[in-house]
Amino acid sequence: MELGNISKPTYGPGPEAPGSSTPGIVTMAHGFLRLVQPNPLPIELFNFGQSQSEFNQEDIHELLLYELGFLVCAAIGVLFIILVPLVGCCFCCCRC
Repeated sequence: MELGNISKPTYGPGPEAPGSSTPGIVTMAHGFLRLVQPNPLPIELFNFGQSQSEFNQEDIHELLLYELGFLVCAAIGVLFIILVPLVGCCFCCCRC
């Protein structure tokens, strides 16, 4: 194993993603994630060396805006979980 110059390391590009046998599904998944979460994580809100109990209203608003895509997806999921069995029961019981 070659260590190189330890006092002044040189950094190259990171590892490449492995090739996939299903590039269509990978592209679709990455497209969905970019659609749901287009914004980067607001790292400046997190003070890792200090107390985490001091969140003001603007910080909470920015975090909720960051998570908005996931919250919408969760709301649609809960709506489908409740609505689909209810509609199925109505079609089953009330065959109009």
